[in-house]
Amino acid sequence: MSRADPGARAEPPLACTVRGCGERLVGAERAWRCARGHAFDVARSGYVNLLQPQDRRSLAAGDSGEEVEARARLHRAGVGRALDAELAARVRALGFAPGSNAVELGCGSGERLAALAEECALAGIGIDLSVAATEHAARCFPALAWVVANADRRLPLADASVALVLSIHGRRNPAECARVLAPGGALVAALPASDDLVELRALVLGQGLERERASAFVAEHAPHFELRERTTARERRRFEREQLLDLLRGTYRGARRSAEDAVRELGALEVTLASDVLVLARR
Repeated sequence: MSRADPGARAEPPLACTVRGCGERLVGAERAWRCARGHAFDVARSGYVNLLQPQDRRSLAAGDSGEEVEARARLHRAGVGRALDAELAARVRALGFAPGSNAVELGCGSGERLAALAEECALAGIGIDLSVAATEHAARCFPALAWVVANADRRLPLADASVALVLSIHGRRNPAECARVLAPGGALVAALPASDDLVELRALVLGQGLERERASAFVAEHAPHFELRERTTARERRRFEREQLLDLLRGTYRGARRSAEDAVRELGALEVTLASDVLVLARR
């Protein structure tokens, strides 16, 4: 797996995903192997695919290349800076030692994890179901480790091996998050706040209903985690038509057939971006 400076960081704590195995993987330039002889080739761009057939929802699992590029364009344009700043502040406050392992579940095109890893001196590991997303991330940020796997199920990581689990507007398995966290580690999650994209939702879907998600999230994770902190990142900015279309591609709302007429009529619009940021510690 590619890294900008192979001697600068310890090998990421990847684990074999073959059913019934779970042994630690040891990396080489072209493949990762476990003690039982299971091997996973490293792609030319530098990522490793650990996805097993039983963990694949379809042959084209995860985000498409179009969706990945849409999110990447928005990030390059500075969309989501308020959330980036809030996440960095929360992670810095946790005081992890330089070089600590941080994994993002559903890392997408990788920009957010790469920026956070650099700012907080963390060893980043990105996991995503989409080959297109993981390939993009590996090509753009070769200093980090990038893995294709289904983070909803068993995480391809050794027990108690990471200081930080990061989940941004995605799904996660609470028990698995707890398993891979080292003592003193934390789960930091961002959920769409009740007014996230409310103007765009009202225009395209005909209603901008506000839904609070944080309480259900805390309840779902309560068997394994306790809430330590909750904050909100919010920004409001003007989007031109093409950026609005990228927002829709990235959130799947524009794909609904019932929204086709409204999408065709889209012009410029002021839109709120809002996320609730939760910091949880293992019980």
